[in-house]
Amino acid sequence: MSRQKQTRVHRAALALLMCAGTASVGATELVYYPLNPSFGGNPLNGPVLLNSAITTSKHKGPDVNDRSGIEERTPLQNFQESLERSILNRLSTAAASKLFDEQGNFVPGTLQTENFIITIADMGGGIFSVTTQDKASGNITTFEVSSLGGM
Repeated sequence: MSRQKQTRVHRAALALLMCAGTASVGATELVYYPLNPSFGGNPLNGPVLLNSAITTSKHKGPDVNDRSGIEERTPLQNFQESLERSILNRLSTAAASKLFDEQGNFVPGTLQTENFIITIADMGGGIFSVTTQDKASGNITTFEVSSLGGM
């Protein structure tokens, strides 16, 4: 490229930069205005948003007159269920009493009932692993707890 051509290109680029620099830019900062009244928007938007949600919803609510999905229970069935819960609560309390010493600390070891095997293992640092196995199904549930000392 000749020296004269380079000078023209430089002048054109400089002129372009000067024109770009003089153009005003109309940018402003973005501001968020919430619409939903639950998030600080205008409370008058509430009914509009609710109606929009209702009309676009594809879910059908339960018919208040249709009671086919609700199981009607007799007082005898309610009493039977309450009695079963009470007995199971007493059994779990009796089993739990054998899992702790007099000070309320876990006693590592295994306790077997007719239906379950409960194993308590000392993981160290006051953490104990409690594993319950259902003898019939073989299902196992494990959780870890810290020592309950002094409860």
